[in-house]
Amino acid sequence: MHIQAKEKTLTRSRITALTLAIAASLGVAACGSSSSSTSTTSSSGTSTTSSSSSGSATLDGAGSTLAAPIYQQWGSNLKSQGLTINYNPVGSGTGIADLQTATVTFAGSDPALKPTDTKGMKGPAFQFPVAFGAITVSYNLPGVKSGLKLDGPVLADIFSGKIKTWNDSAIKSLNPGLSLPSTAITVVHRSDSSGTTNGFTTYLSDVSPTWASSIGSGKDVKWPTGTGAAKNSGVAAAVKQTTGAVGYVEQAYALENGFTYAAVKNSAGTYVLPTISNTSAAADGVKVPADLGISTINSANPQAYPIVSQTFLVTYQDPCKEGASSSVAAGLKKFLTYAFGPGQQTLGSGSSQLPYAPLPSSLAAKDNAQLAKMTCNGSAL
Repeated sequence: MHIQAKEKTLTRSRITALTLAIAASLGVAACGSSSSSTSTTSSSGTSTTSSSSSGSATLDGAGSTLAAPIYQQWGSNLKSQGLTINYNPVGSGTGIADLQTATVTFAGSDPALKPTDTKGMKGPAFQFPVAFGAITVSYNLPGVKSGLKLDGPVLADIFSGKIKTWNDSAIKSLNPGLSLPSTAITVVHRSDSSGTTNGFTTYLSDVSPTWASSIGSGKDVKWPTGTGAAKNSGVAAAVKQTTGAVGYVEQAYALENGFTYAAVKNSAGTYVLPTISNTSAAADGVKVPADLGISTINSANPQAYPIVSQTFLVTYQDPCKEGASSSVAAGLKKFLTYAFGPGQQTLGSGSSQLPYAPLPSSLAAKDNAQLAKMTCNGSAL
């Protein structure tokens, strides 16, 4: 049930390499552009810049930390094509808020738009599914490898503070024959408005009526126990520093930190690790509404890892009407065309790929059909 050491080492190496590339690309972006531009600053510190150079544009985004490695790596890939992508990973809630004020070109958000989100927009908005990421239950428990079996009710009791030690009888009953320490459990959760929190608490609400009625789901919930940390990176750092800690982090962050993580019982009764193939399985056969607001949490697919979050790129249907220049709008379309085409090839389980599940071809086609409806001041892009 555990991840092979060689595979984990290779994966950590490629995540580290991609992190260095991202840092380098962000350093270049911070130096600015030689073209003339205008700039405004959002509440999250993200600036929106319009480029007047033909064939080039600077696109500013903010939001999902789950999706941050994707957008930052794509930005690095597209730099030579005249696009500069500045992405600020401030959490899904803040990203949507910045898009509502049109101080960013696009928002990254893991949950689908709610009516309250849409009502706050300056104009009609599109949400585009981009990729899928497993939300791991990562733990710092020396001597216990990846693959500790946990089911929904037990997870709900851990994160509500009812289960306080790792050798609790409820955990031991799921892992017969496994020696578990009496170490105290330290719960680590997000402190910011988070799409990862929305996905994790949606799963807990699905599998635990008690959790659903007492705590519920959302980007922000009132946690009954634990320590809060901002962003996926903050939760990962807290788990890494605390023996006995458990937290929910997106798989890319778990791999980067070399975490051990649980095999979680899915709706078919199978304990499943958050591999790329099991993450992809959660998207197979998913219902796709007209606005593309899908959800892959607690999939019925017997092969699926149960805590898989989709992530969306959200932008205005007509960004020019909301203040973007025609060059920025054209650059946005160029970026999205890449995202739903060649960009998908950068996701997967290969040594040079980011550890996210790509879109099924049928869903990518729906993204592209919606993209064809984007306009600039009413004219087709």
